[in-house]
Amino acid sequence: MQTNNTQPTKPDLKSLTLPELASYLTTLGEKPYRAKQIYEWLHKKQATDFAQMTNLSKELRARLHQHTRLTILTPIEIQTSRLDGTKKYLFALPDGNMIESVLMRYKHGNSVCISSQAGCRMACRFCASTIGGLVRSLEPSEMLEQIYRIGQDIGERISNVVVMGMGEPLDNLENLIRLIELLTDPNGLGISQRNITVSTCGLVPKMRELADRKLAITLALSLHAPTQEKRRMLMPVADTYALSEVMEACDYYFAQTGRRMTFEYSLIHGINDTPEDAGQLCELLGHKNCHVNLIPVNPVKERAYTQPDETITFDFKNKLEKNKINVTIRRELGRDIDGACGQLRKKYGKEHSGGPVAAGCGGEGS
Repeated sequence: MQTNNTQPTKPDLKSLTLPELASYLTTLGEKPYRAKQIYEWLHKKQATDFAQMTNLSKELRARLHQHTRLTILTPIEIQTSRLDGTKKYLFALPDGNMIESVLMRYKHGNSVCISSQAGCRMACRFCASTIGGLVRSLEPSEMLEQIYRIGQDIGERISNVVVMGMGEPLDNLENLIRLIELLTDPNGLGISQRNITVSTCGLVPKMRELADRKLAITLALSLHAPTQEKRRMLMPVADTYALSEVMEACDYYFAQTGRRMTFEYSLIHGINDTPEDAGQLCELLGHKNCHVNLIPVNPVKERAYTQPDETITFDFKNKLEKNKINVTIRRELGRDIDGACGQLRKKYGKEHSGGPVAAGCGGEGS
């Protein structure tokens, strides 16, 4: 069960929208126009200290320091894959918890995969993220900071954001919505909603609530099985929401937003990779406007699951394509640094002062 978030009660400036920031400044007796100056320092210049905000008076900077929070994530460790250049970042949160994020470089730009929670309570059998459960959800500022610090580290623009790291994003829906609002604000990074992807294991009420927001983001369902019975074996969330309910929620999302769904499907040898599984998946998705990402399952030492060989993987892909389903076999970016899909982990180590560590994800289309 999620623990209470015991963050300090001072206002978190980086989690406020521009109108909210202007409203707050009036309570300090400041002119509303100061809000845009501060907002620019927070989200465009990405200042790490109030002292850097040189167009503000020293008095105002001192009051902001006294009365508000400026959330900054500290990079503890950065690993770079020798296979593909993917970078994995270990960040310390203000309360001492640790999370990880992943930078993936593509021809079309830089993509960052961020975590939405420290830990996860969804308990998917093949995923390391759930080992140890959920500590807490992240604030909007803590999700933003993963993007800001990575962008500053590489000195390049981040063009795509994927909320597929540790945690179930829709289990932190309100903060996720706030993140999207801040991230797409032209007064900040101004990233297009179409360049944002959010994953879910299938929290049906939250999927419908997100659909009602009519955003232009891509929603990716972690499907991983073509039937209710098999999905229950792999994903405990299926005990609460049947596959039929999840598919109805996917249809509702498309109807409300016009955005085609993405379905994530981890191929596990001998579990969900048979010709029969492929046929059942075609029946399930054949009528939908969607895209399927096939992901040969990545190794997790506590699990005995293994990848199918390439022949099985390509046969599975070909069967979907013959049934006119758009499908991609996802590249396994960052696998050698435990940055690939399903390798997300909360671990403890003396080198990180015993704090929980959450790993990120990697892969094309993720």
